[in-house]
Amino acid sequence: LPLLLLVPMTSTRKFRCDDLFRFNNVNLDVLTETAEGKGENWHGHVTAVTVAPEFRRLGLAKNLMDYLENSSWGFMLRYDGYFVDLFVRVSNTPAIGMYEKIGYSVYRRVIGYYSGDDDGEDAFDMRKALSRDKDKKSIIPLPYPVMPDSLMD
Repeated sequence: LPLLLLVPMTSTRKFRCDDLFRFNNVNLDVLTETAEGKGENWHGHVTAVTVAPEFRRLGLAKNLMDYLENSSWGFMLRYDGYFVDLFVRVSNTPAIGMYEKIGYSVYRRVIGYYSGDDDGEDAFDMRKALSRDKDKKSIIPLPYPVMPDSLMD
């Protein structure tokens, strides 16, 4: 008998406002803050990129990041941002590799960033310089790790 391989079908469509409720309500509570920085710290931030396990390794996260960059770069460039950053678990090597392929690099290690976990795993703060940062100063790696409470310095 032939072996039948079932592969999940995926498609993309325009995002609708009510889709937000199906993903995450992190930005719907009264305690959420937005920190955009000043001067050379003026930047965009990727809060989360999540793909369900059964749809991983299909290029969806890269497509989401491409879409984000293509739609938000204009916004960040219009407001003259220096870089875009994101945080990723140091153990998440597939995500780190994907981010590196699209131009992000590790800027610093944040000790115990995921403190809600049993092990308080560290995070990498990964950055991608924008065109305003001609000397790419925003992505020069720090030679030492930092603690979460010093992230806004």
